[in-house]
Amino acid sequence: MNKEKTVNEKKKAGKARQEEKEDKEYEEVLESYFNEETSVKTLIHINVDTKFADTIAQKIAELGATTDVFLVTGDIDIVVKARFESYTALKNFILNELSAIKGIRETRTFLIVSTYKLHGKKI
Repeated sequence: MNKEKTVNEKKKAGKARQEEKEDKEYEEVLESYFNEETSVKTLIHINVDTKFADTIAQKIAELGATTDVFLVTGDIDIVVKARFESYTALKNFILNELSAIKGIRETRTFLIVSTYKLHGKKI
């Protein structure tokens, strides 16, 4: 029985080390794209309590990092385009500024890696 326990403990420890390694590799990839010296552009999809959608969109529009705020139809309620000085600034925006607005149910953040057309013009 003790031998089985030791084998199971070793397997769990090995799995934990593998997950830790994968997390570190993921962070390294993110940092290669978005380090502290790289500005970060995002699209943020937000689901809200729909009876307060206009008020929430107006509050989001007042936040400094936002460049565009759209109330939309479909599976999401609000789409936000925003720009940040760094990945850390984006993280702080999501955790501190957006989370402080009552009525937001869910956010999904998409980092813009490349832009091919902007304002009707190919780049």
